[in-house]
Amino acid sequence: MNWLFPQSKGSGPVPPLNSLQQQRQRQIESLKAAHSSLAEIQKDVEYRVPFTVNNSTISVNILLPPQFPQEKPVVSVYPPVGHHLVDSNNGTLVTSPLIANFGMHSDLGKVIQSLLDEFWKSPPVQMSGGSSGGLPYNLYKPSGMPPYPGQGFHYGPHPTAGPPPASMHHPGLVAPHGPPRAPAPYGLISDLPLPVPMVDTQAGMNGHMYKMPDIPECFPELTDMSVPQLKELSEQEDILLQLFISLPQLKQVTADKEELVNSIVDMAKKNLQLEPQLEGKRQEMLLKYEQLTQMKSAFEVKMQRQHELSEGCSLSALQARLKVAAHQAEEESEETAENFLEGRTEIDDFLASFMEKRTLCHSRRAKEEKLQQSINTLGQFSSGH
Repeated sequence: MNWLFPQSKGSGPVPPLNSLQQQRQRQIESLKAAHSSLAEIQKDVEYRVPFTVNNSTISVNILLPPQFPQEKPVVSVYPPVGHHLVDSNNGTLVTSPLIANFGMHSDLGKVIQSLLDEFWKSPPVQMSGGSSGGLPYNLYKPSGMPPYPGQGFHYGPHPTAGPPPASMHHPGLVAPHGPPRAPAPYGLISDLPLPVPMVDTQAGMNGHMYKMPDIPECFPELTDMSVPQLKELSEQEDILLQLFISLPQLKQVTADKEELVNSIVDMAKKNLQLEPQLEGKRQEMLLKYEQLTQMKSAFEVKMQRQHELSEGCSLSALQARLKVAAHQAEEESEETAENFLEGRTEIDDFLASFMEKRTLCHSRRAKEEKLQQSINTLGQFSSGH
């Protein structure tokens, strides 16, 4: 319990930061400034940035090695996803060139922001079998680094005898998938993941703001105690634990958590009540989509027909038809003339038929030539512009 009385063991003043530590702090400050939703898992070592894309929440875990920023950070995502910037073998380790080429003059905040921008432009696909639960710690932890503390809040040693305390159960909610976590001691804080607060107000992924209770500079329960009594108290884990449990700030956090869980349960029940209405809207949307598909097919058929008709009515097509028709009329007039010369047609019938066919032939040729002039004029106008 030396964390409660850091000065009672004769600790000296905090040594000044060296150059590497100062650069490390600057990189961390850049990361905090660039990402307001950043959660500090282990101070100056591990951080997490959650982001939501395609209705899936993915966590980006940033692990800073001991010699950072001389050593590049280890960035991973969870749950496993498929993406060109993520290792295809495991789906979690980020292999972006910005991470691979990270150096002393790189900006960690901008690097992570560039990674998130790329995820927004090309959303990652969650791998099958991936869990949507919390990000496992010790993920790609380099050798030589101290183990990370668990995410649960352990106030003292676990009891060695007796059954474990029953976990809190809320009717109407389905238990999450995956192996259950061990319940917290004394039933104060359940397995709800709570990152270490970096500021007084914490913003959740749904925009909910939570104000942490004010922590007093001194505790009235300890003010009147002497130094020997404080040392004796620090060595008695059970008594110190009871004192810690009785703090109003901890009771306030527990009550707020219970209220938040109850509100989530109520919201989940309301959402379940809206499920039939949502299913009806879904079926209606599917029917509308089917109608849209049919209308699209009919539109494409009509567009094809319109295109064929447009091609048939073009100037070149009309010119070709006039040329064929003029040639046909000329052949019929010549055939009429041959029949007259051979004596198979009377002169009155010959004159009427021959004049009609020759007039039709010359009319069609004149129209074809006039159309050719229009085509040439239109072509010159188009080439000139």
